Amino acid sequence: MRGAEGRRLCEEFSPAYYGLCTAGGMLSAGATHLAITPLDVLKVNMQVNPVKYNRMASGFSILWREQGPSSLWRGWSGKLFGYGVQGGCRFGLYEYFKKLYSDVLINQNRSTIFFLGSASAQVFADIALCPFEAVKVRVQTQPRFAKGLVDGFPKLYSTEGLAGFYKGLLPLWGRNLPFSMIMFTTFEHSVDLIYHKFIQKRKEDCSIAQQLGVTCLAGYAAGAVGTVVSNPADNIVSSLYNKKADSVMQAVRNIGFANLFTRSLPVRITLVGPVVTLQWFFYDTIKVLSGLPPSGGLSRRLEEANLSA
Repeated sequence: MRGAEGRRLCEEFSPAYYGLCTAGGMLSAGATHLAITPLDVLKVNMQVNPVKYNRMASGFSILWREQGPSSLWRGWSGKLFGYGVQGGCRFGLYEYFKKLYSDVLINQNRSTIFFLGSASAQVFADIALCPFEAVKVRVQTQPRFAKGLVDGFPKLYSTEGLAGFYKGLLPLWGRNLPFSMIMFTTFEHSVDLIYHKFIQKRKEDCSIAQQLGVTCLAGYAAGAVGTVVSNPADNIVSSLYNKKADSVMQAVRNIGFANLFTRSLPVRITLVGPVVTLQWFFYDTIKVLSGLPPSGGLSRRLEEANLSA
C-alpha cells in the first residue's frame, strides 16, 4: 500500500478528497441501486398491496404477466439519479462530518463520532433524495402516473405543488437516519474487529485484496443490521406516498404494529445486504485506486486518545 499512497490523487481531508469521496459515493450508490430496480419495484408493490403481492416469486410473476417485463424496470431513472445524489451526499458528507466531530469531540468514544457523523450526513442526503423518491414510488406503483422523472416531476408539481415532493421527508428521515447511523457504525466496528481479531495486522500492512475483502464483509454486516432497524419506517414511507394513509399514525394503524417489522423484510434483506456490500466495495475501490486508504477508522490523533473506547 505504500506504493499506492505515493501515487495519491489528493491529500486526505482536503477539498479534493471530499470531492472524490462524493463522486465515489454517487457512482457506487447510483450504479448499485439501478441494478436492483426490479427488486425495488417488487418491494414497493408488496408494501402497498400485500394481499396481491404476498411472496417474491409470485409477485414477480404477477408483475410480468399483468404489466409486462418493462414494468420491472419502472422508476429506473429515480433509482439511478436519486440514489446517486443521495449516495454522494451520504458518503462525502460522512467523511467530512466524521473528521469534524473527531477534531471537536476529543474525549468522546468512537461510536458517538460515527453516530453523529452519519446522522448529520443523512439529513442532507435525504433532502436531496426526497423529490426523486416521491416520483419514483408513484411511477412504480401507479402505472398511469408517469413513465419516469422527465414527465413525473412536472406532473407531481402540477397536482400537489412543491409540498408533494417533500411529503415523505419526515418518514424518510425516520427510515434512513436509523439505517445510516447503524450501518456506518456497524461498518466501522466490523472493520476494526476483522483487522484486530482475525487478520491481526494493521490496515496499512494488508494487501489491496485483503483490504477490499474486509470492506465487503463489514459492508454486508452493516447492511443486514441496518435493514432490520429501518423496516418499519420504510413501510410507512410507501404507504404515505401512495395515499394509503394521510399521516404517520394512520399508516401505523393501517399496517399494524407487527407488520411494520415483518412486511417486505425478506425482500429488503435480499435487496439491501448485497447493495450496501457493493456500494462499499465500489466506493473503497475508487479510494484505493486513487492512492487513498480504504474506509474505516478515525484520525490517528483520536485513535490514540480513544484506545480504551
